[in-house]
Amino acid sequence: MTCGDYNYYPMNYYPGFYPTSMTRASSPQQPGGFPATMPSGPSFAAPVVPIGTGQQLLAGVMEESFIENILRFNKGKVGTFYFTYQGNNKWNAMVYRGRVETAGRDHIIISDPSSGKRFLLMMANLDWVEFDEQINYPQAEINPEVQASMTTSE
Repeated sequence: MTCGDYNYYPMNYYPGFYPTSMTRASSPQQPGGFPATMPSGPSFAAPVVPIGTGQQLLAGVMEESFIENILRFNKGKVGTFYFTYQGNNKWNAMVYRGRVETAGRDHIIISDPSSGKRFLLMMANLDWVEFDEQINYPQAEINPEVQASMTTSE
């Protein structure tokens, strides 16, 4: 695979997988069969946790600001969910009323309290949610030093 540059190596390089015309035969090999000049990706001194996973970060801060986490904090509450399905002639926009059962990174499961029917809905189509009661929102812990430097006005 050249991509206009004969020095390009795909990240999924396996010896013997690509024809020799696509690889540099003169390249010295590292253990495992990877060329010595192939980039190995970034290296970090400390473990890296993707933001938004809801996991404890190194500094002790909990990241919880994504929609699925907010919906999980409101599990059991009944809300109105507005969805748009672009390119669909039959039902471009849909409104669902239901109780939050659970939410994942790409989906939400709600149940209709009157019928018990459950809906598995894609987050990609979610526009907004309305609740008839107060919304629970995860409060991030703030480092005491940062908190002390902040000023509040009332």
